[in-house]
Amino acid sequence: MRCRGAGSVGGRRGLDRRGTRRGPDPDSRTRRPAALLTGAAFGSTIAPMSVRVSLVAAARSSALLAERFDDDRPLDPTGRREVQFVAHALVPLGAAELRYCSPTPRSRATGDALGFAPLTQPALRDCDMGRWRGLTLAEVAAREPASVDAWLADPRSAPHGGEPLLAFISRIGDWLDTRPALGGSVVAVAEPAVIRAALVHALQVPPSVYWRVDVRPLSTLTLTGLPGRWSLSLRAFAG
Repeated sequence: MRCRGAGSVGGRRGLDRRGTRRGPDPDSRTRRPAALLTGAAFGSTIAPMSVRVSLVAAARSSALLAERFDDDRPLDPTGRREVQFVAHALVPLGAAELRYCSPTPRSRATGDALGFAPLTQPALRDCDMGRWRGLTLAEVAAREPASVDAWLADPRSAPHGGEPLLAFISRIGDWLDTRPALGGSVVAVAEPAVIRAALVHALQVPPSVYWRVDVRPLSTLTLTGLPGRWSLSLRAFAG
């Protein structure tokens, strides 16, 4: 006479040898959620979702040689014309779920002109240049040549009394890495310096590379992926 295995007495599953109903297997309570979360039940793992972040450089507020540290001037006539000229290519970015801008007049004006209606994001502010704020590089170099040399050579230095370059890059990198990875998209109009910092962070290259990156007005840096695994695309439209 063939005996039925335990747990299937009388052909009824869920009963032990005495004919009483068994409780759930305690091991199954710990195994099943893990399988559901990792996709192991189907022989695969669930890939984390990525995010797409598009950073648009603010239009110009002055000629290149007249650029000032922490420049808070509004768009100049050339900048407004350039926004109109490239609007057809940039306006579609406004479909992003989240739309931001640096807290500068020209970043806000660029975002508004493109129809983004962006929210000001304090974390995307330009590097704090301390007592050099409002001056051009040429003016500072004439007054404090040794300080400028130290600032360019050491990313941890802050001879101006403001924010070191390394801290600035880390701040922008922290903002980038904390964007919600829900498979959505983000667009932000930012100062060129902010975009340079984001590029250095995403590529995980030395801070000195910051000085070798040229971000022209209305250029767009698109980053797709996750923290530590960013894919980059840089496109220039004007300037």
